Amino acid sequence: MSAGVPKPGSPVRGSKTGKPIMALFDLMGRSWALGIIWQLSSGPMTFRQLQDRCEQVSPTVLNKRIKELSQSGLVTRDDAGYGLTAMGKDLYQLLHPFGAWSEAWARALSAQQQER
Repeated sequence: MSAGVPKPGSPVRGSKTGKPIMALFDLMGRSWALGIIWQLSSGPMTFRQLQDRCEQVSPTVLNKRIKELSQSGLVTRDDAGYGLTAMGKDLYQLLHPFGAWSEAWARALSAQQQER
């Protein structure tokens, strides 16, 4: 398995052949990868802004994750800061429904705990 950025067609966590879905799951399963995609969905941010929005993730981890997401074609950098590429925006659109679902889940768990 490659220690670098997960890529379809190369061995990744969970797949010796590097099936595309497993490469995506490997990449998104890394700490803060999903959080970075989620935060950048609202528009470009500087490194410092992104770090603040990601609840003070360490600069080392944030920098590493940004590099991996950039190498994977999901994040780009320009004068405005870091932002999502077209593929990154497409991925966010697939993830967006999880936001509403997670809010409903949190309410359901809260209601369950109040009933006890």
